[in-house]
Amino acid sequence: MPPTPAPRPAIGPSSDQPAQHDATHDRRPSKNDRRRALVGTGLGNALEWYDWQAYGIFAPFFAQQFFNPHNELSALLSTLAIFAIGFLMRPVGAVVFGRLADRRGRRLAMVTSIALGAAGSLIIGLAPTYADIGAGASLILLLARLTQGLAHGGELPSSQTYLAETAPPEHRGRWTSVIYVSGASGMLTAAVLGTGLSSLFGTDVLSAWGWRVPFIVGGLLGIYALFLRRRLTETHIFTKNQTPRNADPQRPSVVRGIWHNRAAAGRVIGLTAGFTIAYQAWTTAAPAYAISVMKLNSTAVLLAEAVALGVFIAALPLCGSLSDRIGRRPVLLTFALGTAALFYPLTRLSRAGAAWQLGLAMVIALLFIALIASVAPAVFAELFPTEVRTTGTGVPYAIAVALFGGTTPYLQTWLASIHAQSYFTGYAIALLLLCALVVLTSPETRAKPLT
Repeated sequence: MPPTPAPRPAIGPSSDQPAQHDATHDRRPSKNDRRRALVGTGLGNALEWYDWQAYGIFAPFFAQQFFNPHNELSALLSTLAIFAIGFLMRPVGAVVFGRLADRRGRRLAMVTSIALGAAGSLIIGLAPTYADIGAGASLILLLARLTQGLAHGGELPSSQTYLAETAPPEHRGRWTSVIYVSGASGMLTAAVLGTGLSSLFGTDVLSAWGWRVPFIVGGLLGIYALFLRRRLTETHIFTKNQTPRNADPQRPSVVRGIWHNRAAAGRVIGLTAGFTIAYQAWTTAAPAYAISVMKLNSTAVLLAEAVALGVFIAALPLCGSLSDRIGRRPVLLTFALGTAALFYPLTRLSRAGAAWQLGLAMVIALLFIALIASVAPAVFAELFPTEVRTTGTGVPYAIAVALFGGTTPYLQTWLASIHAQSYFTGYAIALLLLCALVVLTSPETRAKPLT
């Protein structure tokens, strides 16, 4: 990673404009603005995570609906591969929507991303199956996931930038924890819905048509979120920054803007690599593996996941508030080192053969993951100036998620199927130690003014 002194002025407060920065933070949004910001960003963000989690949870049930049903393992791996391909579109979405957010406003990017995400969900929920049109069904699933990946690549950075710019600086950690509170709530909703559908209909009905329900529900809720977001106002920091100089069409390109802030972008990648592999391993891959490979009762597994996500949601605002009091670095370092130390024993516990053991392992893992999930949106926003905040956050984040998070369910399932799970565990621990190294070499950004 390049040394920080040279690019420091680009990632911190500018020394030649103190009066403008003070004025920006004096003009805080009203209570109604903040309430709408929390609801609008929260619901839309929740639906993104709901869509992603629903795909992971219901993949074992609909895999044979979109691929050759005569090879169960191949169909599941193909479905998980498309899960990974959806992640590969995230960097593209981060560029497209990040540029839109940094030039035209955070609100417009958020409205457009939720519209595309809702469309992708409805396409999956209403798509014909392999039995109906053969390989055409696989293509439709692929196109829907590409659409969702594009939309979701812009959703998270736009939403967390909007919320970070709206939050009081001294409480930014607690406020931006809403990003993952809403996201985990979306995941919990998918898990609860999966548990309810599994209990009500059973595996046969879920495999036949019940898997469509969560995608149709997600699409309809996405349309509702679209109308809520249209009522949001633009952030005062972005509006204040739109001077003739900053509105100049000759502003630096996305690549140049990120290059000028390359130290910050490198930190985003380093932090996200360990974060995303831990998160995907314990919220998506572990339940899917338990159902499809270990053959545990699907209702019991989904219930265990729902409990773990409930604990995770409760811990997030507490961790965010803790970072506002003691700083971001101690909280991030506890996540990286604690998760690395526990990854192997928790994996052994989750494979012991009972759903309650899987649930206990997930609860412990997610308590540590809550430390970074609550802090990351605030840290990322505090690393970049306003004119490149969304792209600077979104592009490196999306690249890291695509490389390390999107491949996790496939890699973990494949390695376990050939009895090589220890390789995945070592890989995850290495990324977590890299995350710890990034934290140790990063500045403290708690309550930093956004410029």
